[in-house]
Amino acid sequence: MLVGKVVGSLWATRKDEKLNGLKFLLVEKQLNETEVSPELVVAVDHVGAGVGEQVLITTGSSARISFENRTLPVDMVIVGIIDSVEYPKEE
Repeated sequence: MLVGKVVGSLWATRKDEKLNGLKFLLVEKQLNETEVSPELVVAVDHVGAGVGEQVLITTGSSARISFENRTLPVDMVIVGIIDSVEYPKEE
């Protein structure tokens, strides 16, 4: 699982029919308390997240398990909206 922050949305009018009705969000992955990955990822929103929210993301075949239709061609799904994170203190 990954921690990330929603920074935008993605719309695709032409896509695999199995993806119709899904909401796609752009997410920056949190590397640690202060750093984020420079690469944005696309994740399917399964919990109603919005721009600016910190989210919990699952990847790979585990991502499809959260859907009734487990044949969806997705490999990254937002499965939670994070209230807080406690990072270990560096010594």
